[in-house]
Parts: sequence; structure tokens; C-alpha cells
Amino acid sequence: MNEVFKALSDPTRRKILELLSKKDMNAGEISDNFKISKPSISHHLSALKNAGLILDEREGQNIKYSLNITVFQDIIKWFFDTANKNGGEE
Repeated sequence: MNEVFKALSDPTRRKILELLSKKDMNAGEISDNFKISKPSISHHLSALKNAGLILDEREGQNIKYSLNITVFQDIIKWFFDTANKNGGEE
């Protein structure tokens, strides 16, 4: 879970997740939305993949990235479980 929160702490990674929530994309399509280098985008994609937040699938010479919905469901469950342990209080 720590890797997930670490990955989510970066605004570029959150923007990548936002883009992937709309459609699956390859690295080139993702990088077209940023003014940073392709190696930097690759680094962010690796961090998201290592945290389990995204999945990749080879399509010919390209790799398509998509959200790993299961991890997001686990995060939501963790939030609800934590809130319930505290009686829903802050």
C-alpha cells in the first residue's frame, strides 16, 4: 500500500491516471499531454506499474497502458475499513 500512496503523491502520475481513466493509451500518446521528456514519462509509468496502479499489454511494437481497477477498489476498501474502525469520526 505504501508504494501506491507514494506513486499517487506525484502530480504527473495523477495526471497520467486521469488520462488513462478516459482510455487506454501508449507511452507516446501519454507523453503528448506533457511538456517533459519521454524518459521522464517512462519513469512515471514504471512507478505506476510497480505500485500496481496500471497494467501494460504489448500490441505489436507498442505497449498499451490501462488502469488496474482492482487496486483502486482495494484502496477504496482500505479507506472505508479505516473510517469504520474510527467510527466514521475524523
